Amino acid sequence: MARKKTGRAIAGLHHLEAFLEMMSAERGASENTLAAYRRDLEDFGAFLAGIGSDFESASAAEVRGYLGDLEARGFAASSAGRRLSAIRQMQRFLFAENVRGDDPTGVIDGPKKQVPLPRILSEAEVDRLLETAEAQIDRAERPLATLRAARLHALLETLYATGLRVSELVALPAAAARPDLRALTVRGKGGKERLVPLGERARAAIGRYVSLRSAIRDPGAGDPRHLFPSFGESGTITRQAFARDLKDLAGAAGIAPRRVSPHVLRHAFASHLLQNGADLRIVQQLLGHADISTTQIYTHVLEERLKALVAERHPLARESRAEAEPG
Repeated sequence: MARKKTGRAIAGLHHLEAFLEMMSAERGASENTLAAYRRDLEDFGAFLAGIGSDFESASAAEVRGYLGDLEARGFAASSAGRRLSAIRQMQRFLFAENVRGDDPTGVIDGPKKQVPLPRILSEAEVDRLLETAEAQIDRAERPLATLRAARLHALLETLYATGLRVSELVALPAAAARPDLRALTVRGKGGKERLVPLGERARAAIGRYVSLRSAIRDPGAGDPRHLFPSFGESGTITRQAFARDLKDLAGAAGIAPRRVSPHVLRHAFASHLLQNGADLRIVQQLLGHADISTTQIYTHVLEERLKALVAERHPLARESRAEAEPG
């Protein structure tokens, strides 16, 4: 990302040297830090020289112009933010030294880092996971292996049907296995309760698993007070054990294990609901988010659907299509 030469000398390099000397003497900056400051500020100086400006006279608009130039050159927000930090420090130094009468960076906000989007699976990939989990029940050769496979299938169906946090999922009581139960009462963060619908497929998977558990009557089949007990130990299946089993299942389904985790299935639940027309407020309630801003991370999945909706339903869009059609 080397900057193209402007053909003009950078003005005010003595100010840069004075700033670097101050950083070394007063703040104990290392050689590597000083070299990074020099590279960043020389690049800024070259930009200013190209527009007929310099360190002493650079305006806020010119600093913003430089940030725009960095973006055009493909700099990440973090890299641009680092350069803005160097510029701020030098301009504050020049102001403190009475070289200039203002600090043009004081009114400039740093580049905003993009919020990483949640990893999700497609509906087809989730279907493949569910089908693989169900098939493993029939392929198991020993009773306890069959029960473990049925538990994993029930966990997966329940997670995708409800979007529960993994801690909420593994803590479900045995009462959640009632065949007539159409919704779960879940105690989430802060002790707040919410009602989450439980679909037919999840109820069927839970019912099959509970029936197998009752038939085996093995002392290692787990504590019957919990819906998903740990086999051979007290308490419930751990989050770590579920995550490990889920990654093994992903490999068997032909999906990269690194892409699959209990939290990714929770993301898939929310994203697929939104893709299929669910209201954001409803998804917020189902996920147990106290603030809708937390749920809004999923709105990226709505962009294409909203564009299509506007193109299809907006009156002006319909008029444009009518005009384009041959008479």
